[in-house]
Amino acid sequence: MPDQDPKRHHDAVSPPRLAGHGRYGYSALPHRPVWTWPNGARLAVYVAVNMEHFAFGEGLGAELAPGGPQPDVLNYAWRDYGNRVGVWRLIDLLDDLALPASVLVNSAIYGYCPETMNAFRARGDEVVGHGRTNAERQGILAEPDERRLIAETTAVIATAEGRAPQGWLGPWISQSRVTPDLLKEAGYSYLLDWSMDEQPVWFRTRDGGRILSVPYPQELNDIPSIVGRKDTGEDFAHILETTFDEMVDQSAKAPLVMGIALHPYLVGQPHRLRPLRRALRRIAGRRDDLWITTAGAIAAHAAGLPEGTIP
Repeated sequence: MPDQDPKRHHDAVSPPRLAGHGRYGYSALPHRPVWTWPNGARLAVYVAVNMEHFAFGEGLGAELAPGGPQPDVLNYAWRDYGNRVGVWRLIDLLDDLALPASVLVNSAIYGYCPETMNAFRARGDEVVGHGRTNAERQGILAEPDERRLIAETTAVIATAEGRAPQGWLGPWISQSRVTPDLLKEAGYSYLLDWSMDEQPVWFRTRDGGRILSVPYPQELNDIPSIVGRKDTGEDFAHILETTFDEMVDQSAKAPLVMGIALHPYLVGQPHRLRPLRRALRRIAGRRDDLWITTAGAIAAHAAGLPEGTIP
């Protein structure tokens, strides 16, 4: 006769044990301590501008249309528009709205179009390491090669900017199993690749230490939106506006981070820049109720909170 006792059946079954990463444990947002950003703000907003350069005739790259045989002139030139035209219009927009930026830079940019980084430097923007080029992934490299990629990128930025970056985003959001360890060992204090939360989270590292994960958006990111889902510029602006409105409301319960990820070859196009301007103006118009800042400032504030506040 079948066992009719549901409790005994439940007790006899164990949940499956799946492979994990060991970097952080589960933490439910409603069960965490409640704290505030500077000046009592509950929502921190930062704009990430991705400055990327691509190899001609080889390697990876986002596509406007399905690429043909290399050299893929159509997609290479479309992406290069961002460094020649789009970024300058985006800088003008940020200036008009008095918005700071975290500039996620491929180190190859310094050799190709250093004028762009001169402009961000003059604005006082934060510079974040973003690999050598987005024509490659770091997560597939052997550990010595990945360590070399991080070191080369860091050295180029430090030479140009006078200080090493504190934050890192892997090209193509690509990490190996040891990337957080290598970043910590290279002197980085935070990383941006993981989008599993709306608050900073501590990652364990193999040296017994830790490195902070700051939320970086995939929903509020123009590549997944425009290239992946084929959203229009109006669609993307609507996503920004509705997310902002909802996160303002949700931040009454818990302090949150809203990141906005932009690529000049996408949102620098005139038909996308116009609705983006409207969405960013809406956010900037609430600046007295927010903390509009950089990813690095978010990381520094979170790291300075009392022990146990950040999961």
